[in-house]
Amino acid sequence: MIHPSAIVHPEARVADDVQVGPFAVIDGNVEIGPGCVVGPHVHLTGHTTIGAGNRFHAGCVIGDAPQDFKYAGAPTRLRIGDGNTFREHVTVHRSNREDEDTVLGSRNFLMAHSHVGHNCLLHNDVILANGALLGGHVEVADRVFVSGNCLVHQFVRIGTLALMQGGAAISQDLPPYCIATGDNGLCGLNVVGLRRAGIPAGDRAELKRLYHRLFRSDKNLSAALASESAPDAEPCPAARALLAFLASSKRGVCRHTTRR
Repeated sequence: MIHPSAIVHPEARVADDVQVGPFAVIDGNVEIGPGCVVGPHVHLTGHTTIGAGNRFHAGCVIGDAPQDFKYAGAPTRLRIGDGNTFREHVTVHRSNREDEDTVLGSRNFLMAHSHVGHNCLLHNDVILANGALLGGHVEVADRVFVSGNCLVHQFVRIGTLALMQGGAAISQDLPPYCIATGDNGLCGLNVVGLRRAGIPAGDRAELKRLYHRLFRSDKNLSAALASESAPDAEPCPAARALLAFLASSKRGVCRHTTRR
């Protein structure tokens, strides 16, 4: 199961059924769970713990040191869940401090040449398309789709079921269920994603009305949020999640962009 040209450190903990391809390198502080496939020229390094059923395609570098001038060689960590796919030349860096890990959940799909910076937190079922770049300390919630060549600034949060159009760049938080376009712009709700996620039609209609009141009214966002603090009726769970996300934002949030 391990190619003769691969280099596996004797202290690495590798499950019996793991497949390791030619010229792969697995360092001593790496732990790999059952059912994983490590492709050719993959480098797994650092204090990295990998769950079951993950697949690493050619040229991935996983768990290397953070790109941070403050980092001084501490034994920081990367934790990866189950069933993730890392396509060609994906890079994921371990954290820059010992009290916080870089964490990837389960069933995430990272396409070729995408990058996850130090101290990032990716939840579950996230898709990063080719060339998507996440700066340090970014948090990405469940079922987010980041399209090709998108840029996400450090410390930004992306909410559940949000979507970034190709080439979009954000330095502010992207609210749940919304679509990012251009630079820190919004262009509506991710209606297709909401429908595929099984959000009821009534809740989708409520989210659409809430989006218009928050992002397309004459009020600024703070005033619009204040007006939603005492709704006439109990909002649906998705609407509550959107309002809670906006209220907790520290960087500000992306705003609706009107195309002329």
